[in-house]
Amino acid sequence: MASTRTAPEPGLLAAARVGDERAFVQLTASHRLALHLHCYRMLGSLHDADDALQETMLRAWRGIDRFQPNAPLAAWLYRIATNVCLRLIQQRRRRDAANVDSHLEPYPDRLLEGLPAPDLGPDAIAVERESIGLAFVTAMQLLPPKQRTVLVLRDVLGWSAREVADQLDDSVPAVNSALQRGRERLERERLEGTMTRIHAPRSRSAEARVMERFQQAWAAVDIPALTALLADDALLTMPPEAARFEGREQVGMFFATAPMDGHLDRIKLIPARANGQPALAAYAQEDTDRDFRAYGVMVFAINNDRIDWIVGFPQKPELFTRLGLPTQLTHSAARELIA
Repeated sequence: MASTRTAPEPGLLAAARVGDERAFVQLTASHRLALHLHCYRMLGSLHDADDALQETMLRAWRGIDRFQPNAPLAAWLYRIATNVCLRLIQQRRRRDAANVDSHLEPYPDRLLEGLPAPDLGPDAIAVERESIGLAFVTAMQLLPPKQRTVLVLRDVLGWSAREVADQLDDSVPAVNSALQRGRERLERERLEGTMTRIHAPRSRSAEARVMERFQQAWAAVDIPALTALLADDALLTMPPEAARFEGREQVGMFFATAPMDGHLDRIKLIPARANGQPALAAYAQEDTDRDFRAYGVMVFAINNDRIDWIVGFPQKPELFTRLGLPTQLTHSAARELIA
């Protein structure tokens, strides 16, 4: 990508190398959002991506005097970020071996707004959008660390095999082999696994209609109408829990009985977006509390005009904040936001 091949500004680099922290911040500012997204693709967790970016910047600041200015700054930063992510992946694999996507979190679209618009053709834009989607990010968590790294650097960032080999201190044949195995695994996921659930609505207006009808059915506690919006083989998952509800009837039964014991009218839904997909932030009202408090977030994958996959994330105040939403709603605020 062009940004990885741009030489750093000499004056800022010189100042940073002699300890000017403000110069370092200016020098690296334009790379931070892209690095954060890179860490998220690798780790699947917004929280872990935050930590990885922070550690990347700390390592870069401490090592800026060792940076060779004849090399692209972005490539050097990506090398640090990738190594940080690989270390976090190894720690996580020892901790969460039984559930590889237990750490999965959505990526708020509002965080993508600061990224520069890519100057890409239609095919490359499609790859860019898919690489942000939950289906891709979830599938990536199934790959061994090296395959995951190579696939992101080669197929998402568009690096050459030689550039990736240099990044990983590896050989070009080894990189190509890892890429082939990673692509084969993703292709299996496209045919029978998570990546069959790519968000692909018939149109943006069709997406909006489906989401509006879902909210209307929810507010009316109309389970048949809600169920009718689901694909026959609809899937509901709820990381970090391993529970899966498969098929229209199972998912419909879950909504009829589980959230607030089926009292959906006590849960208000506020539209949001994450991973380039429609989302709904849920606020629940307890019996003794007149306010609605953050309850969870659902991210939707729509295939044509049916809901194919719903990923439900538990209540985390920081997630609502990152989505640009409050963690608590009064009755009047809920009516205003829903309207």
